[in-house]
Amino acid sequence: MFTGLVEELGEVVAVEHLGSAGDAVRLSVRGPLVLADARPGDSIAVNGTCLTVVDTDGQTFTADVMAETLARTSLRASEPGRPVNLERPVRLADRLGGHLVQGHVDGVGEVLARRPAEHWHVVRVALPADLARYVVVKGSIAVDGVSLTVCALGEGWFEVSLVPTTLAHTTLGSVGVGDPVNLEVDVLAKYTERLLREGRHE
Repeated sequence: MFTGLVEELGEVVAVEHLGSAGDAVRLSVRGPLVLADARPGDSIAVNGTCLTVVDTDGQTFTADVMAETLARTSLRASEPGRPVNLERPVRLADRLGGHLVQGHVDGVGEVLARRPAEHWHVVRVALPADLARYVVVKGSIAVDGVSLTVCALGEGWFEVSLVPTTLAHTTLGSVGVGDPVNLEVDVLAKYTERLLREGRHE
């Protein structure tokens, strides 16, 4: 479980295609801060995608990314030199500064527009139709693993406002129109929907 508060802006250093079909990859990612207490088997969120550490040398770690994850996330576009948002799992004693983020990406959106202002940027992102019912104005959404508040919502899109800290310390400071971003909706909305649906069938 994560909170959507990015700890470190890391970098993909290598992408190794696995198997004869090439439908899986082993990512090598630089991130010394999140690796300070990491061991093989630990989880790290990479652009909002929960990955398992296979190996680490203290500066970089490797993680296997299976076909399902590649199909459902923007990690399929990973290449050396690409910056990535990194976060370690939350500990039970930590403050929950963002919102509950599982690291289970629900879909990929596309940046439709960004409007710079003096102290923040407003970014509009395409919202897949099957996720729209879980998104509300003033609700939470994780974009590339960053916990954000929805400030506007329309047919097929939502907008978020990015403060200077987010612009400076996450990949969202540099994403441009047309770029893919990982989306994870609020898990509480999905559980609520399921409970209400099951309740109607009793």
